[in-house]
Amino acid sequence: MTAPPRESAIEKNVCDYARQAGWLVHPKAGPNNRGWPDRTFTKPGILLFVEFKAPGKKPTRLQSHTHEKLKAKGYTVHVVDSVEDGRALFA
Repeated sequence: MTAPPRESAIEKNVCDYARQAGWLVHPKAGPNNRGWPDRTFTKPGILLFVEFKAPGKKPTRLQSHTHEKLKAKGYTVHVVDSVEDGRALFA
């Protein structure tokens, strides 16, 4: 039986896929931004925030609060816990 993929493996796979699809991939800006989504993905006229999680894991309370604040301002925030779901954002 294989272990589920780690959050870092999902993030790396999805980021590599997005880059190949022409997206710019930006990491979280510094350690003092707790709650901020893990990655920002941009293409001309498009900005996506993505929080990566291990399969079945949910955002922390602080992360959920930050995501709701971003959504209230009109930004798109996705929580991704599988390679398939992550890749689907950039297909």
